[in-house]
Amino acid sequence: MNIEIIDPDKTIFQGEADLVQLPGKDGSFEILNNHAPLISVLKAGKIKIVDHDKNTQFFEVKGGVIEVQKNKVLILAE
Repeated sequence: MNIEIIDPDKTIFQGEADLVQLPGKDGSFEILNNHAPLISVLKAGKIKIVDHDKNTQFFEVKGGVIEVQKNKVLILAE
């Protein structure tokens, strides 16, 4: 699936991944390939991205919003 993390100044990450773990307002949750459409609010914490080669990256956010639709994950981060 395609992941894009954007903050007000720039694109923080853009690429393909197998898993995204996010700090949701009501608790941590994960997005996998072919996930149902979703819009959710994020709280401060770390976003974890695992790519096809099992490499893991972390991105610190202060909050934001996520939209998932048709294997595209858009994260508008603070």
